[in-house]
Amino acid sequence: MKTYFHLLLITAAIFTGCASDKDFIVTFHTQYGDMKAILYEETPKHKENFIKLAQEGFYDSLLFHRVIEGFMIQSGDPNSKNARKGQRLGQGSPGYTIPAEFRKDLFHMKGSLSAARQKDNINPQKASSGSQFYIVQGKKMTENELTTDMDQLAAGVRRLIVEDDSLNNELMSLYQSGDFDAYQKRLLELKPLVQEKYGMSASKEYPRERLEVYTKKGGAPHLDDQYTVFGKVVEGLSVIDTIARQPTDRMDRPVEDIRMTVSVETLSRQKITKLYGYQYPEN
Repeated sequence: MKTYFHLLLITAAIFTGCASDKDFIVTFHTQYGDMKAILYEETPKHKENFIKLAQEGFYDSLLFHRVIEGFMIQSGDPNSKNARKGQRLGQGSPGYTIPAEFRKDLFHMKGSLSAARQKDNINPQKASSGSQFYIVQGKKMTENELTTDMDQLAAGVRRLIVEDDSLNNELMSLYQSGDFDAYQKRLLELKPLVQEKYGMSASKEYPRERLEVYTKKGGAPHLDDQYTVFGKVVEGLSVIDTIARQPTDRMDRPVEDIRMTVSVETLSRQKITKLYGYQYPEN
């Protein structure tokens, strides 16, 4: 695998001549409509790399090769450009990775643009794929879901089911049905009983900013601080929903190919704020 060092050579070429009051808008063109995104300056390595690839046409004609409704839509595998029907995808890359750029203020709200990566057992540094990314659809969460320590709750529920065969059978049936939303909802309903019977709090502190976003707009909080978030969709959120609804095969690849092209334009930051409502952080 190549390293990130070669990106240092391209940074000047990309940004030379771009005044500080200018920024990029990235547009994902699909048969279901366009999504426009801003890339965060707080994650400069990911931003520089994505702009470079987009300007080179790397992403053009690639598929959204993995789509899971209520979760995310994923693309960026170069092997998908000429993939045959039913071909397993998701292993392709440009031959390098990007160091993780985690930030507490950048998290997986709906519309977040985030970097895919290999699993922890072979990638303990959580380095990002050089090209693969996903756009979060997610779902709205309740405050109870977000502030519950599920490990503690599960420990308490395990004690409950030892004493109650009917509860054990009920939970086993929900789990085996594959309706994990219903399964989790039932676990959360048992939280007061676990707290009362065993003196377990089963609660945790949760960042207020994230809490408000996930309960009102939705997202995928279980990915936070594990995958680098480096941008967000500022126009075309409904396109994410449309793509996420498309039928998929057992590998979560859409049955009908969903291709994209990616374009990049430079606008003044003032215009970006006016058009898309994006507020730049104060220096």
